[in-house]
Amino acid sequence: MVEALEPIESRWADDLAMLDVAVDEVPDVRRPDVRGLGEGVLLDGAVPLSRLVPVGVDRNGVPTRARIVLYRRPLEARAKDPADLADLINEVLIEQVATYLGVDPEVIDGP
Repeated sequence: MVEALEPIESRWADDLAMLDVAVDEVPDVRRPDVRGLGEGVLLDGAVPLSRLVPVGVDRNGVPTRARIVLYRRPLEARAKDPADLADLINEVLIEQVATYLGVDPEVIDGP
């Protein structure tokens, strides 16, 4: 899944140098910010597909980097086949990278 970021990252490498991408099996829906109440959660209906975690500080006071978290099982459940999954992941990454950079998704997906 993370390899789907490579085409975007090659074009936007400098802007994405401080962004991490991770994959979790499923979202923790007990967290209010994952249920769509917080910013950065990309939903399909009520199901989170990914989340953009902003720069912050962890419980130990250590600064953290911004991170896009893709939720593998919800993404796979919505795809008909591997090609459809690749397209869906690409769409989700474009949306999240655009949010991270504060630009329109068309700018990320453009030529």
